[in-house]
Amino acid sequence: MRTFALLCSLLLCAASHAASTDTTGIAAMMKAYQGDVPSASLLVIKDGKVVLRKSYGLAVVESHEAATPDTNYRLASVSKQFTAAGILLLSERGKLSLDDRVRRWLPELNAAHDTITIRQLLDHSGGLIDYEDLMPADVTDQISDAGVLKLLAAEPRSYFAPGTSYRYSNGGYVLLGLIIERASGQTLPDFLRQHIFQPLGMTHTLLYQRGGPDVPHRAYGYSEENGHWVRTDQSSTSATRGDGGIYSSIDDMAKWDAALYDHRLLSDASRNAAFSAQNKVTGEEDVDSYGYGWRIHGDVRWHSGETMGFRNVIIRWPKQHLTVVMLTNRNDPEPYHMALAIGQRFLQP
Repeated sequence: MRTFALLCSLLLCAASHAASTDTTGIAAMMKAYQGDVPSASLLVIKDGKVVLRKSYGLAVVESHEAATPDTNYRLASVSKQFTAAGILLLSERGKLSLDDRVRRWLPELNAAHDTITIRQLLDHSGGLIDYEDLMPADVTDQISDAGVLKLLAAEPRSYFAPGTSYRYSNGGYVLLGLIIERASGQTLPDFLRQHIFQPLGMTHTLLYQRGGPDVPHRAYGYSEENGHWVRTDQSSTSATRGDGGIYSSIDDMAKWDAALYDHRLLSDASRNAAFSAQNKVTGEEDVDSYGYGWRIHGDVRWHSGETMGFRNVIIRWPKQHLTVVMLTNRNDPEPYHMALAIGQRFLQP
């Protein structure tokens, strides 16, 4: 018995040492985010358990407010997976069909786009002209979702015939957010809160819009200029919603990740559709195809989010039950390669 106990003790010690060594290695990788600089919050989940949950740096530089695991960052395009989930929920409930033409719900859209379907907006095969390129060059006011729809209503051109190619479209996801509102009869913030965030216990996550509830534990965005960090939290495109307006924390993102393994939110069919190749992608790094709100590369499902002052990523290896989330409130660097390298430390051979 003493020999067995000693063996167990040695094994536990070795495991503890390995974990400590690994954490030390990751801390070294995260050195650029430590100290009086804009922050990063890092989450690693393996087999349903949080194995790393750590924040580095400052959520608010001016007041030296440290980031914590419940600090809320603007997710930018990581928001798209929530917008897609909202559409899938409404489809499950018979409120709409993915094969509905977009103009059924948004008749204001230019008649030249009459054949575009909801499904094609989800997988970026709609071909809509980028709304950012339609905005006047001297614009200073923030554009709203209604403003995006107005621009697209006046634009008959397309990049390609719907369903024939791929082009990433923020405007497509803005329209999906508007479709959620019209099909559900609720505002987009209310719908996401009532049907996604609250059921999953994501109590601090919200779709932010001016005049609505404040973001709790908010991180502000920064850009480095001449060796100094300058607040660059908002741009002319920071008020759109369905394409990138959600704020969340790594603690709440852990709850979101858990829901992607079972039917607590979406049916098996909906989750499989979201994570399956719906549209082939060429010419992009580590992207073979696009699902519904997710990039697909082999066995990996991931999405980045970039907006003024924020760079974020979620990377999932579903077959290995491994997820890495990295949220940052700075313009550079993009965290994808860092998060990928961290995740590879936890992959089984």
